Amino acid sequence: MSDPGDGLRNQLAHVGAEAVRVGLVAGSGGNLSARAPGSDRCWITAAGSWLDRLRLTEFSLIDLAGGQVRAGHPGPSSEWRLHTETYLRRPDVNAIVHLHPQTSVLLTALGYDIALITTDHAYYLREIATVGFAAPGSNELATAAADAVAGGINALILDHHGCSVLADSVELAHKRAVNLEEAARMTYAALVLAQGQPARIPGVPQRFLEAVGRNETQI
Repeated sequence: MSDPGDGLRNQLAHVGAEAVRVGLVAGSGGNLSARAPGSDRCWITAAGSWLDRLRLTEFSLIDLAGGQVRAGHPGPSSEWRLHTETYLRRPDVNAIVHLHPQTSVLLTALGYDIALITTDHAYYLREIATVGFAAPGSNELATAAADAVAGGINALILDHHGCSVLADSVELAHKRAVNLEEAARMTYAALVLAQGQPARIPGVPQRFLEAVGRNETQI
């Protein structure tokens, strides 16, 4: 009989391989996690894992409270607190994709907001938050990130570091991560064409954003 955690780990392994394939991250730049709805434990990639080479043995099952390893690889990612603190604050979240997407990080480091230019960006992301720099793996970063998303935001940029993208499923977290970096790349292109003037970047119409917020539209 297969372990019920196999499904989550297989989904995360697929996300890792796709993230590297499409250039969302280079090799081992990030970590992924998922939990069964309502669980007080999550599977997270092991320290030093290459995201496009993940096997079931390269995941650790850890407690959300305290991070104790319960099964799997004995060495979870050093950034496990970034995941557990968010799960504890957001019971609706069952998957977290933490990557180091270059364009998203670059724009934020330069002081530019990432614009929601297409309807997909607006539908999947809705709002993008940013937190100031804190050392990767630190309690400070984990707490700041959890505070930033506690109100329901699902796309977060960690200054000079990466992103933390949340969802109630691995598939939706993956879609949000893809749309976040696509929005950043389009924002970068728009800044080039607009000669660095953010006011000229054409965001999605406000009426569509409002409809998305009221759950009156589907994509």
